[in-house]
Amino acid sequence: MTPLLELRGIDKSFGPVQVLHDVGLSAYAGEVTALVGDNGAGKSTLVKCVGGIYPVDAGQLLFDGREVHVHSPRDAGELGIEIVYQDLALCDNLDIVQNMFLGRERKNGLLLDEDSMEELAERTLSELSVRTVKSIRQQVSSLSGGQRQTVAIAKAVLWNSKVVILDEPTAALGVAQTAQVLELVRRLADTGLAVVLISHNMNDVFAVSDRIAALYLGRMAAQVRTADVTHAQVVELITSGRSGDLGLKNGVTP
Repeated sequence: MTPLLELRGIDKSFGPVQVLHDVGLSAYAGEVTALVGDNGAGKSTLVKCVGGIYPVDAGQLLFDGREVHVHSPRDAGELGIEIVYQDLALCDNLDIVQNMFLGRERKNGLLLDEDSMEELAERTLSELSVRTVKSIRQQVSSLSGGQRQTVAIAKAVLWNSKVVILDEPTAALGVAQTAQVLELVRRLADTGLAVVLISHNMNDVFAVSDRIAALYLGRMAAQVRTADVTHAQVVELITSGRSGDLGLKNGVTP
């Protein structure tokens, strides 16, 4: 099976500090790939390279089997790659529809086409089985943390995206809201999207992911099927780069 998104040999340095070393990553349509690693492992840098925020120093990015070059977030968006960052990038003073179309508003002549935007926003939330929002004209400032995360994810899939990358989507949520967001993450994959989930929470990772990719000090320690590993093995990969036969063979010099 060809990965929808594949990274090969990605290197990235900031001045004399090399943050990513020969990193590979594969994400498949219809699956959730969990990207895990300790603070400073390079997860956010890798995602920003995929999203066109940082240029890579070396390596290839393949999309649906062909090499592509992503120089900006617009390039990533045109390919169908959407990223939901931890800060969500939502405007509190705008309602749900306005947030979902922010910067990509539909127009009817000189005026905004409010009706079509409202209809598409409602349909997108409905297709994702989002039932926790009372009105799509609610201001975002009135929403709970879980509802905000839901709106940010719906905004990402509104644009015919094929790959959705979620950066710590449950980090600031309670138990019930976390369960709602994880259900939504699973539904995204079940609709055929390739989902990359960045998370520190092993319970979340094992609850929804099909594959796990573990970064250690800027290197990909292992990419494995979730069913083939235990919590303890993944924690070892995160903290030391190897677990038994899995992981980096000869150690790593920080």
